[in-house]
Parts: sequence; C-alpha cells; structure tokens
Amino acid sequence: MSGLAVRGAASRATGWVVATDGLTQPWAVQKQRNVSKGAPAWVRTVAVWAESAHREVHQVLCDDRRTLLWLANQRAVEFHVPFLRVGSRESTGLVLDLDPPDGADFAAVVAVARLARRALEEVGLAGAVKTSGSSGLHVVVPVHGSPVEDVAAATRALARRTAELDPAVATTAFLKEEREGRVFVDSTRSGTGTVVAAYSPRVRPGLPVSAPVDWADLDAARPGGVTVTSSPPLPDWAALLPEPQELPADLVAEGHTIPVARVQAMHEGKRRARQRRASEGG
Repeated sequence: MSGLAVRGAASRATGWVVATDGLTQPWAVQKQRNVSKGAPAWVRTVAVWAESAHREVHQVLCDDRRTLLWLANQRAVEFHVPFLRVGSRESTGLVLDLDPPDGADFAAVVAVARLARRALEEVGLAGAVKTSGSSGLHVVVPVHGSPVEDVAAATRALARRTAELDPAVATTAFLKEEREGRVFVDSTRSGTGTVVAAYSPRVRPGLPVSAPVDWADLDAARPGGVTVTSSPPLPDWAALLPEPQELPADLVAEGHTIPVARVQAMHEGKRRARQRRASEGG
C-alpha cells in the first residue's frame, strides 16, 4: 500500500498531522507543513508561501517510500495534498467533500455521492469516490487545462448543482446551523486547498484510512471500515480515476458567479455580530 500512497503524493507539497499514541492517552494533534531542520539531505522539499503564517515554509515532497517512512518516524499519521504539482498553476483535479451531520446514517452520504455523480454526468464529466477516513466521502474529478481559479469556480457550480438535485438531503450552506440535518457539499478544498490523500490514515480512534471505493461497491462502504490494522485488499486509486478532463466553459462561468463559501460565511458572521451588538445596545 505504501507504493500506492506515494504515487498519489508525488510531486505535491505534502502537509501532515502528527499525533501521540491514542491507544494509551488522548490524541495530541499538531498540523505540520514546515519540514524540521534535522531532516536527512535526501528528503526533497519545496518552498511554499504560507498565508496563515505570513512566511515561507519548506514542505516535504513525498516522492518515495523512504520519505514516507521518515515522515512516519516523525509521528506523522495523516497526509494532505493539493491538486497542484510543484511548479505548476494548473490544477490536476477537483473534489466535492461530502460531510454528513453528526449522527447521520452513512447511507445519506452515499445518496449525495450519487447525486454528485449525476451532476457530473449532466455536464459530461466523470469522477471517482473514496471515503474521507472520517465520516464522509470525497468525489474526485481529474481535470486538465484550467488554472486554479477556474477549477475552484467549477467546483462551486458542481456543488450547487448537486444540492439542487435534492435540497432535502444536500446543501452547500457553510454555516452548520443552516444545514438543518443535511449533508454538506463542500466545494472549498479545490483550487489551492488540500484533501487527505488516498490511503492516508486519519487521526481518529482505530486509525481509519481514506479508502478508494468502486462506484459499484459504494453501498457496502462504511466510515472506519478500513483501518491501518484491518485493511482488506483495496483497489488502485489511480485505476479508478478517469482520465483528466477539460472543464466545460459554461460550468466555469457559472461558478464564477457563486460566492466563495468561506468568504460568504465570514461576511455573514460579521453581519450577525453587528446585528447582535446593535440589539444588545438597544
């Protein structure tokens, strides 16, 4: 499985999550992007500007098995990769991240994944599906020929189209209180965002794995059904992914008319805060 995991992360700036042993004590989690100064010389890195830290960091390029093992020895458990290869501004894919409400049956997420597949088919696209390793699913669409801004826009359009197919079960509402028990179709991980890599463990009890699933087997998939210690034979993620596709121009144009969910939620939060302060002052 290590070879399959490396294939998905190769030539991409990898972020990772380190954790203590959750078997004997609660998980202590820390997200990492900057490689440690004591890293071996053979660990390849790339300089990336970290907007949140306002500085340049050096991220690992997990291009081979020994780099993967070195990261594991640093207590890295979880691996996150972008849809950008080093040195390119052209996205290699997009993802619809399907996030169920707390306590929801997994069948609800599966139903929304099938809605996403239908939305893709209606615009002539195809995708593959994997578990998130947590409670949801990722529908991934390989693309080519588009800059990150257009890929992010197309993802927003696809998310809205998916939710509109059945608004009773799916929503694009970024604020949890507005989802009303529906599955969240998250479009914010495309563009310059990251997604947990296929075959990556997750920092969760039992160490579940983000596992590729054939569409035909999706009804039998379960969150936590594949773990580090109890993994059945898994399909080759690269074989499940369709060939990279060109995004329809009308889909991209539609997406550019849709506000970015995080930004929209931030403005809404500020508006509500102002309204609350005004109400309290009155």
